[in-house]
Amino acid sequence: MPTRRTMSTIAASALAATIVSVGTGGSTSVAAGAAGPTARAVDPACAAWMDPKDPAAQRARALVDAMSAEQKMHMVTFGDLPPYLLYYGTAGHVTGIPELCVPDLVLSDAGSGVAGLQLGTTTFPSGVAQASMWNRSLQREVGRTIGDEAFDKGINVMLGPGMNIARTPYNGRNFEYFGEDPYLAAQMVVPFIKGIQSNPVIADAKHYALNNQEVDRMTVDVTVDERTAREIYLPAFEAAVKDGDVGSVMCSYNRVGGKYACENPTLLDDWLRDDWGFDGFVVSDWGAVHSTAPSAMAGLDLEMHAVPFENPVATPVFGAGEGKYFAAAKLETALADKTLTSARLDEMVRNIVRPMFELGLFEQPITPGLPAFLSTVSTDAHKETARRAASEGTVLLKNRDDMLPLDTEGGRTIAVIGYAANPLGALSSTGGGGSSHGSGLPPQVVSVLQGVQSLAQEHGDTVVYTEGSSVIDAMLVASLADIAIVVAGDGSSEGSDRADLSMSPQVCVTLFCQKLPLDQEQMVSTVTGANPNTVVVLDVGAPVRMPWLSDAAAVLLPWYGGNEHGNSVARILYGLDEPSGRLPQTLPVSEDQLDFSPEQYPGVGGEQTYSEGMLVGYRYYDSRRLKPLFPFGFGLGYSTFAFDDLQVRRAGSGAVATFTVRNTGTRASSAVPQLYVSSPAAAGEPPRQLKGFDKVLLKPGQSRTITLRLDRRAFSQWSTRADRWIVTPGRYGIQVGSSSRDLDLRSSIVMGR
Repeated sequence: MPTRRTMSTIAASALAATIVSVGTGGSTSVAAGAAGPTARAVDPACAAWMDPKDPAAQRARALVDAMSAEQKMHMVTFGDLPPYLLYYGTAGHVTGIPELCVPDLVLSDAGSGVAGLQLGTTTFPSGVAQASMWNRSLQREVGRTIGDEAFDKGINVMLGPGMNIARTPYNGRNFEYFGEDPYLAAQMVVPFIKGIQSNPVIADAKHYALNNQEVDRMTVDVTVDERTAREIYLPAFEAAVKDGDVGSVMCSYNRVGGKYACENPTLLDDWLRDDWGFDGFVVSDWGAVHSTAPSAMAGLDLEMHAVPFENPVATPVFGAGEGKYFAAAKLETALADKTLTSARLDEMVRNIVRPMFELGLFEQPITPGLPAFLSTVSTDAHKETARRAASEGTVLLKNRDDMLPLDTEGGRTIAVIGYAANPLGALSSTGGGGSSHGSGLPPQVVSVLQGVQSLAQEHGDTVVYTEGSSVIDAMLVASLADIAIVVAGDGSSEGSDRADLSMSPQVCVTLFCQKLPLDQEQMVSTVTGANPNTVVVLDVGAPVRMPWLSDAAAVLLPWYGGNEHGNSVARILYGLDEPSGRLPQTLPVSEDQLDFSPEQYPGVGGEQTYSEGMLVGYRYYDSRRLKPLFPFGFGLGYSTFAFDDLQVRRAGSGAVATFTVRNTGTRASSAVPQLYVSSPAAAGEPPRQLKGFDKVLLKPGQSRTITLRLDRRAFSQWSTRADRWIVTPGRYGIQVGSSSRDLDLRSSIVMGR
């Protein structure tokens, strides 16, 4: 029987053979990019646009002026063959134009690493886990590392980050996103984008916009008032453009106000370009285009799909359509009947090549091909970054009597229980399903079982394991151990929403996932009932019920932790890492706290109304005075902190808040002070809203003065009447603490006068 390594080699070779049998290299497919970015020699025929000292807009105009009509039309849609993942495991490509020195444009998913059918890449924690880090600098490092791996794999457009708001915990794709708060989401997407684009790689802000569920995602028509859109659902996209200088934005499948997002001029032209100043390209989600001239004239620049032929029936993953609305023949027809102007076509191409010039794609072209596809780009340093991100994104929800971290005396029997804990289960429980799910080849995921076994051996502990589906086995193994670690999984995936808040693990192969009939709640209840020293580890992508919570000694929420998940959990258990994450999403007690009418979710007759307005996430719980299971911003860590001496003063059109944070515990630990603003009643805002935070590592007894600067936007509301941001005159409350429900420091300031 082949060894695991041999099996991996066979699988990778078979995958490569499939791709190569139908694939042809791009215009520059000569050698792997594994050696890193290198500058190209300049062809004299391209000299007018190949001087990197010239402004990108000038270079883009010169290039487009030199293009034939055929070359322009070639640039605005995807290459026919090979389709989708068969082009070296990537999501899509636009073949370069060698005679004009235009490099290939190769696109790949996504926010937790270079995915698709790529081999030898690092899977990082999912978006919701990244948001849980509340660490801007580490988030930039995650983005930089992903961009580095993308380039070395012959990819120069990464289709992430996703930044849709977690309007409902049922959304099957919430695991890819950054939680329920627009400010936190914006603060985490910007460094991620900057990190990716520190390489000659374009990031992509998706899915624009109001794409907050997977049920009927291809066609559902969202009705939302502009103020709610501007204050809740659009700030992360706005920040991606204004602060992140993102090179591309992906329009989504759904409709907004009756128009598909990819042919919606309000979204693509009025808000994105006119209001925010976006100067990159708008790319469609795969199969999200429904017209030629209307889409182009509304602001779509680049059409993408999985297949070039007609797909009359929509699938959960791809939309229906004619396959190529931006094909040359259709563009020529639209130009001839003047529904599409030649000026707009020129603008579409300029929008595509402008960020390519800005980010160095012309100077450092990728080299897609078989060598790059087969190369391994995941390094020890990359894995270390992934492990740090996993630990900083893990939220400690409960720690009775400071059970964690474990002492170092050793000699214990530790029971590890759960399908998700073993190497096979970890392949699908450390990441979500759909386009963000990688090939998993060669296997690099470290399971919790493997991670704990490794450290337990160093500490003189013995590890026993059972899969947990048998109640008797789980009870027996747990009861005979000194400590039980039960790992429960819940699968989330693109293409479907969750039916409820229960847990059910899944197995995924590329885009497609299947739920497994394993009762995770029963397993956890059995183990926590059998052993009072039980640590529950939740490998989930969204909030879940916890009826067993009172019996658990400790609860860790790593979300989907990526390849280094097992090492991260083991190091947290033994105190080598701290679970310093804070919740980016409120955890409800049960489904009974979720008050959606059918019209609100999932919609009726293909239409849904966001009639709850701005009362999303903790804003809803606070306005209704509901006590969630765990509030937004919550997380324990391995120490305690005191907040003191809040001072707030005006500074220009905004304010500055200063206060001290002191580590009152016995271990070095990270504090995450959070600042919330309460608006005067006349403003009509939710009770309080996050407007500032920091993350600081403090030694025992150490204090630090924290300064948080609040710009005018922190006190602003969107006025549909004035069509701009305004500050309602009055007194604004400033509250500082460790979560949205633990705010010990309070002050106020008068603004707008």
